[in-house]
Amino acid sequence: MAGAGACAALPSLPGSPRAQPAPIGQPAMARVAFEVNGDVRTLELDTRTTLLDALREHLHLTGTKKGCDHGQCGACTVIVDGHRINACLTLAVMHPEARITTIEGLGSIDRLHPMQAAFVKHDGFQCGYCTPGQICSGVAMLEEIESGIPSHVTSDLNAPAQVSEAEIRERMSGNICRCGAYSNIVEAMLEVSGRRA
Repeated sequence: MAGAGACAALPSLPGSPRAQPAPIGQPAMARVAFEVNGDVRTLELDTRTTLLDALREHLHLTGTKKGCDHGQCGACTVIVDGHRINACLTLAVMHPEARITTIEGLGSIDRLHPMQAAFVKHDGFQCGYCTPGQICSGVAMLEEIESGIPSHVTSDLNAPAQVSEAEIRERMSGNICRCGAYSNIVEAMLEVSGRRA
């Protein structure tokens, strides 16, 4: 009989995989497969690898930027299964079979995504470091509004959410531009939403 404070081993469920502990001093590794910009990618990763580091260091998709690495600046924003997330705050192994879109997957030099083209037209960037995160976040943000998801500034929760400067500023508040190009970023997003040409 185990003494007080001892933990009894839990029985494993039939058919459930049981993780093998890594040897002392070695990282625990796991295989993860997800779709990145339309291509299925499989990686063998340390289970502590963030999605941001998997994209940048293992898949060499360096458009997604590492800014603060604490989820405070939004430079690492990517779209996962249609939702924008900070890639620095989530582990890659948490997203098996996910559909991930980075800035490289939105458009190309020859065929810009409408949000990318609007950023160029309205000079929505200066140094450009935050721009990939701003663009990915903006694309997903407009889809949130279109889906009727309210924000803190939505005036009528019973009516469909409408694109406005106030909605854009509130919803984009997690994406910091240290150069201060906010007014141009808002103009670009208003144009893409069809509210301003």
